[in-house]
Amino acid sequence: MFTQNKQSRNFYTAQGVSQYKNCNSAGVLKIPTLSYFLSASRVKPTHWETDTMKQTIDWQRFAKIVHSASKIILTIHHRPDGDCIGSALAMRLVLLYLGKEVRIFAPHRTPPTLTFLDPNLYVTALEDMTEEDTQWMKTADLFFVLDTSAWAQLGDMAVPFRESSIKKIVLDHHVKGDDIGAERFVDSEAEATGALVVRAADALGVSISDEMARSAFVALTTDTGWFRFAGVTADTFHTAARLVEAGVEPDAMYREIYEKESLGRIRLIGQTLSKTESYLNGRLMLSWIRLDDFEAAGAHASDSEDIVNMLLQVRDSKMAALISELNDGTFKFSFRSRCSIDCSVLAAQFGGGGHKKAAAASSPLPFEQVKRAIIEAITKAFTETAKPTVPCQ
Repeated sequence: MFTQNKQSRNFYTAQGVSQYKNCNSAGVLKIPTLSYFLSASRVKPTHWETDTMKQTIDWQRFAKIVHSASKIILTIHHRPDGDCIGSALAMRLVLLYLGKEVRIFAPHRTPPTLTFLDPNLYVTALEDMTEEDTQWMKTADLFFVLDTSAWAQLGDMAVPFRESSIKKIVLDHHVKGDDIGAERFVDSEAEATGALVVRAADALGVSISDEMARSAFVALTTDTGWFRFAGVTADTFHTAARLVEAGVEPDAMYREIYEKESLGRIRLIGQTLSKTESYLNGRLMLSWIRLDDFEAAGAHASDSEDIVNMLLQVRDSKMAALISELNDGTFKFSFRSRCSIDCSVLAAQFGGGGHKKAAAASSPLPFEQVKRAIIEAITKAFTETAKPTVPCQ
């Protein structure tokens, strides 16, 4: 078994910086509105169409590609969550069972809240790659992306992915993504990529082991909010039951995921909720986290996970938005909906994506401009759904 050399190595760096003009010809500051993000003149990646995403995955084709490969790179999105980490670790075990050589390379390190899933450090962040990792990557024959197909979500992994000429595939459940030059195996109605990994194991003829089940269960439960999100179906519970039968202990998993919070995260939650602002007669709840908030709370970026969902606990709220400042000064913003407004459509207006009930995007613009554009976009969405038959009033 490969033992990771922990010598840190900066291998790839981010390429390209988003630019925008702040002033007109007279030198007057321009304040971008929603129209700035929607301008047809701005460069946008090619997106998949939603209807295409609803097609059934061709598991026979998927199995043929996997069986034909011998050395497989697994990768995931930046700011990794439970679904992508759990899916990658479970898929790694599936592929090892088939006799493949497999390594997981990620744009970011696994957040502290999920390290219990990977005590042996099988997920290697780019910044921790060794020269041996680099050489191994060059000899791989399949690049396998899990839980995203958006260039922005790949982060610094987009660089080696673009440069690689080997076969590329995606296994994902998000509604939209970019044309990244990979064969797509996508089911937008799947509740989590972890659920698709279980189906992939079935298609490949691999029985679910207890270790596979633990990782897949974390993927499934974290992306469904422990089975409380709208995408949960009877099939979700059938999948969960299979994983429990394979050896998962749900109470132990719940404790690991939700009852081992750091003091920093608890403080960050308090700070963020205390700044919540109400708009549109209480239908929209919005808050934000700046870099100095993370510092004051003693928290990490991963500690902001799920806070946006807490905003929807306010009575009569229909939409929630949370803006988080990243280390490079850009802002990520997350949308949540419990009405007919489609979060993925909102996020797409800013170059992002996701699901109908949950989506995200990012922007290099200053905080106040980002906040204003978000409020404008959501206000417009409520206006467009202001019909008696639409439960967004």
